[in-house]
Amino acid sequence: MEAVTEGTWEALPAPLSAGVLRTLRALRFPRMTPVQSATIPLFMNNKDVAAEAVTGSGKTLAFVIPILEILLRREEKLKKMQVGAIIITPTRELAVQIDEVLSHFTKHFPQFSQILLIGGTNPVEDIEKFKEHGGNIIVATPGRLEDMFRRKADGLDLARCVKSLDVLVLDEADRLLDMGFEASINTILEFLPKQRRTGLFSATQTQEVENLVRAGLRNPVRISVKEKGVAASSTQKTPTRLENYYMICRADEKFNQLVHFLRQHKQEKHLVFFSTCACVEYYGKALESMVKNAKIMCIHGKMKHKRNKIFTEFRKLPSGILVCTDVMARGIDIPEVNWVLQYDPPRSASAFVHRCGRTARIGHVGSALVFLLPMEESYVNFLSINQKCPMQEMKPPKNMVDLLPKLKSMALADRAVFEKGMKAFVSYVQAYAKHECSLIFRIKDLDFASLARGFALLRMPKMPELKGKSFSDFIPVSFDTDTITFKDKNREKQRQKLLEQQRKEKQENEGKKKFIRNKAWSKQKAKKEKKKKMVAKRKREEGSDLEDEDLEELLNDTRLLKRLKKGKISEEEFEKRLTGSERKVEMEVITDSESED
Repeated sequence: MEAVTEGTWEALPAPLSAGVLRTLRALRFPRMTPVQSATIPLFMNNKDVAAEAVTGSGKTLAFVIPILEILLRREEKLKKMQVGAIIITPTRELAVQIDEVLSHFTKHFPQFSQILLIGGTNPVEDIEKFKEHGGNIIVATPGRLEDMFRRKADGLDLARCVKSLDVLVLDEADRLLDMGFEASINTILEFLPKQRRTGLFSATQTQEVENLVRAGLRNPVRISVKEKGVAASSTQKTPTRLENYYMICRADEKFNQLVHFLRQHKQEKHLVFFSTCACVEYYGKALESMVKNAKIMCIHGKMKHKRNKIFTEFRKLPSGILVCTDVMARGIDIPEVNWVLQYDPPRSASAFVHRCGRTARIGHVGSALVFLLPMEESYVNFLSINQKCPMQEMKPPKNMVDLLPKLKSMALADRAVFEKGMKAFVSYVQAYAKHECSLIFRIKDLDFASLARGFALLRMPKMPELKGKSFSDFIPVSFDTDTITFKDKNREKQRQKLLEQQRKEKQENEGKKKFIRNKAWSKQKAKKEKKKKMVAKRKREEGSDLEDEDLEELLNDTRLLKRLKKGKISEEEFEKRLTGSERKVEMEVITDSESED
């Protein structure tokens, strides 16, 4: 590990308590990082702070230590149900990680209780835990914390508990807003006391973060920590100990290149990023069969209860492959990650930097590799200018083993794999269309045939982006893909049952004439009301004063006359339905004027 030094803990203007220093020695952090030495004295000295520092620079300790010191120096000690500090973070994994770091310190301070409030757990259980053990320090995700404020009926008055709040920390503040938590954050802020210390910590300061600073901080001190040397002059946003590579290859070569790379680095620890949850599901399954003797795990945002277990387990592994989405891109500290592989470039340039930052953290060295299509090569220059992120090319190896036929065989043997591949392709195309850098990532320039071969598809899916296009370079299978069965017998049984039900419905409806509704009921009603108003206006102009009931009757008579003209009713029937000859003459005049219009 390369030394990252900025002075000893004992050199701080305000001395740290013995328990904090003991924990720092146990965790082997003898010296402060730049962000810690810049932030801790200010935060402890009753200042609000907005800190920006490159990812992996030690921001967690920069707010954990001041929280503990501020709470230790309170005149009135916290009771069990009083909340002294809240740490809000965008993802469950980051919340678990911060809670773990905090627990190293609080074991020396038994007077403080801490509680983790995140999704994926039963909120009623969280309430019972809070009531039983207390929660002087809360680590939470925004959605669950907002939910807890609304649980007064379940026996928890959190709004009352936070009246004693001293410190609020928003970690990865820009990501909190990117993920759509702005409304939740604003709701939470309304419950909190105005007299508090607030800290915003992020690797990037966006306009949205500026708005949050203005709303939640009082005269904040802004801290921007850059790395020494090259990084200081160029404002590089990735760690200087990170080696950044890119590889140019066609869409139908990417999977082979990825598998070859992972096979060559089996004994190392990798994060492999994909653009969508469906891609993680599909390629994670594929890698399990292609890369033998390696632990492969998948994690994405749509997982509910398994995420925490997978994350905790992977952190403990000495080597392995974690296939993931950007849910793992921010603030996550996984020990000894050797390579960050970006199979799909992320939607934003800042996300690229955060992904790379999962390696080369706090003095360690690490490497990152992004796979780019030939049409995307200008992305390298874009990152160099936009993010000051230097990259070097890694040439793709020649004479690669083609593994796509094997992936096709997997789809033929199991419908689950076939369906996952189709969903992954569709989700990839949809995500590509939404890329922020649309001048480089142009969906109309995408080679869909090559892309479909790269996904080892058996046929092209039906989707708007492919409508009206022909793909001579893609050869679909010559049989009906509906004949592919699930390996799981229960799933196949359910599918066959559904198919049989659909066949029966089709047979039943074959002889029936399809009823086509010309217009929606709401539109029919609107037309009727409009017509009613027109008749009323005309009668007013003629000096008539009809009631609503009369108008309704008049409209009915108009329809009768139209039906008579079309031969749908006889003259006798028409006469019976009318109340008098005067009405009949009147109706003829109105109808004639309408027909002229």
